[in-house]
Amino acid sequence: MKLGIVGLPNVGKSTLFNAITKAGAESANYPFCTIEPNVGIVTVPDERIEVLSKMYSAEKSTYATIEFVDIAGLVKGASSGEGLGNKFLSHIRETDAIVHIVRCFESDEIVHVNGKVDPIDDIETINLELILADTEMVKNRLDRVSKALKTGDKKVKSEVSALEKYMEALKNLKPARSVILDDEENDSLKDLFLLTNKPVIYVANVSETQISTIENDKYVNIVKEYAQKEDAEVICLCAKLEEDLSELDDEDKKLMMQEYGIEESGLDKLIKASYKLLGLISFLTAGKQEVRAWTIKNGTKAPQAAGKIHTDFERGFIKAEIVSYSDLIECGSTNHAREKGKVRLEGKDYVMQDGDVTLFRFNV
Repeated sequence: MKLGIVGLPNVGKSTLFNAITKAGAESANYPFCTIEPNVGIVTVPDERIEVLSKMYSAEKSTYATIEFVDIAGLVKGASSGEGLGNKFLSHIRETDAIVHIVRCFESDEIVHVNGKVDPIDDIETINLELILADTEMVKNRLDRVSKALKTGDKKVKSEVSALEKYMEALKNLKPARSVILDDEENDSLKDLFLLTNKPVIYVANVSETQISTIENDKYVNIVKEYAQKEDAEVICLCAKLEEDLSELDDEDKKLMMQEYGIEESGLDKLIKASYKLLGLISFLTAGKQEVRAWTIKNGTKAPQAAGKIHTDFERGFIKAEIVSYSDLIECGSTNHAREKGKVRLEGKDYVMQDGDVTLFRFNV
């Protein structure tokens, strides 16, 4: 799964990306420092992997991962090509969700592209460009498809209906994700990757001095109020501090977090929230050779989950032997869990749950 980090120039996107991936993406105090998107893959924090690896004395531990893409700063007029906008917008279109970085700190040393710190104005500048780009795409598609309406094709009728709903919302400066479509309308537009249809997490980027008073911070609170209207989540962090933390070993990292009164790093919060935003869960496989988290969509059935490991597992699926992580830890081992009746056999209709420790039985 791929998430695009977006925002105006100089809001801390590349600094945050450095912290996420330790990839050393260039970060500088001028607009359009990032031209080509930087890409990094990070692990999803999951203490269950560590616990199971110790239980099974596993030779290898493999965590679930998310891909982050650091996309260049957008500016007003991006939808019409300003600041290489068309190119940057195409990078966003390739992602599954958007991490929108919002500057919530003042600094004489770091220039603001608009000359002042105004989180809502910044958010609306980005959102307007995404809406304008989507409006153009929907208009072009609608002009093309409407010509086929006279054929009476039911699929064409559903597509036009969906496009008209999108156009109405976009004209009123509402994102495409605010539109409710029926199943037929959704199916007709599977290949229409609208920017404003992507789920969003807002990241309020604060300074180190704001961390201790973040609950009462005026900039952070107005971002939260804005996000609440969209039913979007807000993660508050200091990108510079997160970058510094990412360069420390575990012991020094804990000490630094204690110094700032932080129980969980902003990055861990962001990665977990991103995983949740995409509707993802993890099932687990455990043994001496490897303990591993496998990423699936919430609602995935057992055979399709088996297919994540190998297509043969799905094709020849017989049963899934499953014990919940909590039951396994309580029992102390698979054998004890089996003795206590906590290990169960599930069939083709079983919907996988987060934390299912699973052994698939198959025959091909």
